[in-house]
Amino acid sequence: MVYSISTAFAIYFVLWWIVLFLTLPFGIRSQHEDDEGAGQIIPGTDPGAPIASGMGRKLIWTTVISAIIFAVAMVAYNAGYLNIERLSKLMSIPL
Repeated sequence: MVYSISTAFAIYFVLWWIVLFLTLPFGIRSQHEDDEGAGQIIPGTDPGAPIASGMGRKLIWTTVISAIIFAVAMVAYNAGYLNIERLSKLMSIPL
């Protein structure tokens, strides 16, 4: 296997952060959108500030989605679909 453990971890780490930033906006309700609080805005805060971010759920979803993407990429790499020669040819970049 060409990947070492540290390289695989670094790739997963970068992928995890990208997926985290993609999942952050989902499920956020701001103070002025809240129906339960009848639109009450806490004094001293921005009306667009989130009520509850749900970070625990987002971190779990981020980990699961990242693991799935990483596993698919590793299978594709081991099958020979993701290699330098093929990708450089696809992007018309000479080696």
